[in-house]
Amino acid sequence: MLAETAYGKSSVRLVKVSRHGDRHDLKDLTIGIRFEGEYDQSYTHGDNRDVLPTDTMKNTVYALAARHSVDEPEAFGRVLAEHFLERNQRLRRVRVDLTDQAWGRIAVGAREHGQAFVRQVAESRTATVQGEGERIAIGAGVRDCVILKSSRSGFTGFLRDEYTTLPDVADRILATAMTATWRYRTADLDFNLTWRAVRTTLVETFAEHDSQSVQHTLHAMGQAVLDNVEAVSAI
Repeated sequence: MLAETAYGKSSVRLVKVSRHGDRHDLKDLTIGIRFEGEYDQSYTHGDNRDVLPTDTMKNTVYALAARHSVDEPEAFGRVLAEHFLERNQRLRRVRVDLTDQAWGRIAVGAREHGQAFVRQVAESRTATVQGEGERIAIGAGVRDCVILKSSRSGFTGFLRDEYTTLPDVADRILATAMTATWRYRTADLDFNLTWRAVRTTLVETFAEHDSQSVQHTLHAMGQAVLDNVEAVSAI
């Protein structure tokens, strides 16, 4: 018996260049699409009449990117989700995951080059759009944000047994790679502005918090976002 039927297309690479004279803007997204619905017949009987090819999913990304802005990953994800829901009768739920790879301009002397770019740090912006019927839920995130503080971090008073060798440390270096995801209350937002507000709140709280453990700081960072960015419902 089939418990669940789903399929999709992963790692669709989308690079869109917007040309404004001799100055070009670059957007680089990697997109994954997942369909969940009434596709049992394709699994049990090889009946593909309701199965949209994953190659068509890829082509749809490119076609809609040509007609719509991709500056906000969340907004473009919503465009894709609504398009697929409207056109696929057997589709009950669609998930669109987007990763934004940042590029910066190469400087030639004191001038930024208008058409040459260099990849930024390993950190990536992420977005997730889920659609079911007429309901659209939008989330966002940051991945592999490498952060370090050289003080105001400790770890003491922890559980010990016969295998514990770690000493209490009241002041230490704390370095880690942060991955965070959050959900928005509404789909009507300035996503770029809100994403920057959340990321700023996270890293500023990391810097200022008197950490008694990684867990202690994680909670403080998440709570600061909920307290200061009204558009976020969970993180």
